[in-house]
Amino acid sequence: MNPPVGVEICVDSIASAVAAQGGGVHRVELCSSLSEGGTTPSVGLMEGVRRRIGIGLHVIIRPRAGDFCYDACDFESMKRDVLIAKQVGADGVVFGVLHEEGQINTTRARQLVELASPMSTTFHRAFDMSSDLNQALEDIIAIGMHRVLTSGGEQRAEDGVSAISHLITTAKDRVAIMVGGGIRETNARRILAATGAREIHANIGHTVPSPMRFRNNKISLGSIRGQEYQRVIVSQDQVRRLVEAATGALNLAPTTPR
Repeated sequence: MNPPVGVEICVDSIASAVAAQGGGVHRVELCSSLSEGGTTPSVGLMEGVRRRIGIGLHVIIRPRAGDFCYDACDFESMKRDVLIAKQVGADGVVFGVLHEEGQINTTRARQLVELASPMSTTFHRAFDMSSDLNQALEDIIAIGMHRVLTSGGEQRAEDGVSAISHLITTAKDRVAIMVGGGIRETNARRILAATGAREIHANIGHTVPSPMRFRNNKISLGSIRGQEYQRVIVSQDQVRRLVEAATGALNLAPTTPR
């Protein structure tokens, strides 16, 4: 019998985390600044989410937007944030560190893994920005990480199905491969069936208008004009549909050693 499909949802608020849990996911990845790919959330947000949900909580450790080649100050922040995530009761941390030429920074990644223990560790889609996916996979396995999040080196997982399948075959039971990048209820079943993956990651929040009635439309404080008067939330119903689609793939996907 095939193992169940694990579904992880990206969230940036307590309300979205609660909605994700209500929709039946196994785990949330907690971030801030999702429009920039996610950065480390505040301690208050970590604590608030941990108090409100009983499912898995993984915290992204990314001190800033931009590339994944960090200076010494960035890395000190990452180490401290790993310890904070552990202190608030997170189940895992999510990070990625690269050298200038695109290889995995194994020295720094290993330090973060050691600090995180016994929490689970996931190497995020910085993996897809590496110069050689096959070598990156072997490096991550050697470091002792638990999971790799990947779209197969493409913008969308749908376009990286062949590479993902190869990574899963190569990884065998040495590390879990979690598929992410444009995962929706409409394509989850197809991607799972084509790759044999047993974990998916999705960012399926949708934009809703702000309740603010007074608006100063002359000013925008961020890079997206008008973003002060909208917010992104996760819908419990949408999450449930994604979980149902993933579950429906069980009878279609090939059996893959995990």
